[in-house]
Amino acid sequence: MGLAELLILAIGLSMDAFAVSICKGLAVGQVRPKHMAISGAWFGGFQALMPLIGFLLGSAFEKYVTAIDHWIAFLLLGAIGANMVKEAFGEEENCSDCDFGFKTMFVMAVATSIDALAVGITFALLPDVNIIAAVSFIGAVTFLLSGVGVKLGNVFGARYKSKAELAGGVILIILGAKILLEHLGILKF
Repeated sequence: MGLAELLILAIGLSMDAFAVSICKGLAVGQVRPKHMAISGAWFGGFQALMPLIGFLLGSAFEKYVTAIDHWIAFLLLGAIGANMVKEAFGEEENCSDCDFGFKTMFVMAVATSIDALAVGITFALLPDVNIIAAVSFIGAVTFLLSGVGVKLGNVFGARYKSKAELAGGVILIILGAKILLEHLGILKF
């Protein structure tokens, strides 16, 4: 997986955290750097941790699924992406929670990073993935976008939340299709 693909994947994965960070920015009266750092650390940390856990799980079962690994990657990324697209057109969630405490942030970080666990499983099935570099990069991108999301939510409001989820979903669907088409020999990069 090249750097450009990894960047696109990291941006796609971070869109849920970005959308939640926008809500956090909406709810807080005055955004301080600590709000941006807290949001970035929780979401970035979990977006890095979950694919690592997924990679370890996927590696343990790799020998059983290598014949269909490209289909698994396609289905996982496609399902995650489709769910994000569906959420983008769904009912708006309540953005009134301005709590940056442990319990609230932990639950939100886990909820927004479940898709990253599935991507980690996909990483285990792909050749030549440097998992440490990949999870570090995903975590750093999510850290930055989550911090920026808090500020943007405070400044611009909920206008971009659904667009962020839509973009993230489309990106993941395209990456899943690319993996499948490359493996089938239809697409060559």
